[in-house]
Amino acid sequence: MIRVWAPAAERVEIEVTGAGRFRMLGERDGWWSWSPPTEVCPHGQPIDYAFVLDGAEPALPDPRSPWQPHGVHGPSRTFDEAAFAWTDGAWRGPQDGDGALGAVFYELHVGTFTSDGTLDAATAHLDHLQRLGVDVVELMPVAAFPGRRNWGYDGVALWAVDETYGGPAALQRFVDACHGRGIGVCLDVVYNHLGPEGNYLARFGPYFTEDHLTPWGPAVNFDGAGSTEVRSFVIDAALRWFRDFHVDALRLDAVHELADDSEEHVLTELSRAVDQLAATSGRPLALMAESDLNDATMVAPADDGGVGMTGQWADDVHHALHVTLTGETDGYYRDFAAPHALTRTLSRAFFHQGTYSTFRGRRWGSPVDPGTVDGRRLMAYLQTHDQVGNRALGDRISASVTPGQQAIGAALYLTSAFTPMIFMGEEWRATTPFQFFTDFGDPGLREAVSAGRREEFASHGWSAQDVPDPQDPSTMERSVLRWEEADRPGHAEMVQWYAALVALRHREASLRSGDLQQVRVSHDPEAEWLVMTRGSLATVANLSATRQVVPLSAAVREVLLAWEEAQPDSGAHGIRLQAHDVAVVRLDGHSPAPPATG
Repeated sequence: MIRVWAPAAERVEIEVTGAGRFRMLGERDGWWSWSPPTEVCPHGQPIDYAFVLDGAEPALPDPRSPWQPHGVHGPSRTFDEAAFAWTDGAWRGPQDGDGALGAVFYELHVGTFTSDGTLDAATAHLDHLQRLGVDVVELMPVAAFPGRRNWGYDGVALWAVDETYGGPAALQRFVDACHGRGIGVCLDVVYNHLGPEGNYLARFGPYFTEDHLTPWGPAVNFDGAGSTEVRSFVIDAALRWFRDFHVDALRLDAVHELADDSEEHVLTELSRAVDQLAATSGRPLALMAESDLNDATMVAPADDGGVGMTGQWADDVHHALHVTLTGETDGYYRDFAAPHALTRTLSRAFFHQGTYSTFRGRRWGSPVDPGTVDGRRLMAYLQTHDQVGNRALGDRISASVTPGQQAIGAALYLTSAFTPMIFMGEEWRATTPFQFFTDFGDPGLREAVSAGRREEFASHGWSAQDVPDPQDPSTMERSVLRWEEADRPGHAEMVQWYAALVALRHREASLRSGDLQQVRVSHDPEAEWLVMTRGSLATVANLSATRQVVPLSAAVREVLLAWEEAQPDSGAHGIRLQAHDVAVVRLDGHSPAPPATG
């Protein structure tokens, strides 16, 4: 049976390709249904279909379309989710059933991860991720989008897997292959807006409301008239990825733009539904939120008054690392030039905890109580699709820092109390950029996107001719990873460094802990060194361009890892490091490191 919600329509027809149009049966609460006769759908074969509302042309794709093989403007296609022969019956979740908290994530964009740009092609590189020690692969959005090139945040068919990536069956194959290698899958989903082209939801019902506005226009209607079905549209979509595609986690894009004044926020309702499904399925399921609010209430349990998210991205950690390593202080980086910024973020994740944000022009955030917040609920990283792709040239941090400086950044977040995430290609200092690209068909929209990108960065001093045109196919082509680099000198060493850090994190109990009360960070901005101690382990960074001895709270018992040559100082508690060098050491005794400064 095919059903659609169209509460304002007086007549709904379904147009089946090659078979004609059929009247749909009106049900309660604005729903319409149609059961295909055998002659139209023989032996359960897929059919292509679209809806005609009150005779208006053209016929529209299904809001809950499971498959859009002809693009976002074309008819939908039925898909039998139960037809796939899964081999992951013994799978109990990432980290052998412990779930996403503390797991090592790896973010990738399917279209640029390989030259083929498909999920099946991505499967060929899962062995690399397994050797790296990755616990969870995080896919940027795969929901059907206009054209053949997109980051995924312009998706409009939120239940479908884009055909350029291989369609829905390809996602099932990819997840099954990941689980076979002990790797979980997190899927990035966008429920705060739809893309500007191919968005037909408003034709069907009150999916949007002008009672709330977002950067993309009217907000998704989570609290107005008709919002019950809109909330179900989103929650059912989320549960479908867990249930029918066996994904282990969802990353929820920009949840601070989910405007909802209901008694129970839609995120909390979603959290409860996911918890119930997890209990039924017998494996942990996670919701990782992207939130700009700097408020740990986001990850507090719903029964304790929180929103109920499993975890959330912590951009402040990235900002502090980026400023420390590159010296950039423009825009939102300005506040992170403060000497205590890196110390505060490594020990509490949020830099702004009710303090004044110059970028926002007001106080921002709430204090983090290290006694009640598990650090693993906060995600840390050196690079992400946003922090690379939203730069004018899409240049990676490796284009601005030495290998030693990147090694420092990697060591600090991979040995932190937070859940770490690696961005694709970061582990080998990929030379390819990750630039912003689109493939809109509407001429006016194409020009608006290209001109908008040029104007945005021209205001920051960039020459318009230097800013890549998102609509130019070469912009995406430049962003495709070159896998041959990973084994070359100057790149292979970084892969080995990342793999060693991940292995150490998996092996050492103190590094797997999210206890923020046990994190001690000592930083001397003038001498340019930093020490982060967790239990008996210390990550020691020489941020200076000269060799020096970094003082420690206790003698070094063992050097576990070092980017270059680290030597314990025989005359005092300290370790001698080369310029832009970092080491992870085990200290004698249990003397606490100096408390966090700043």
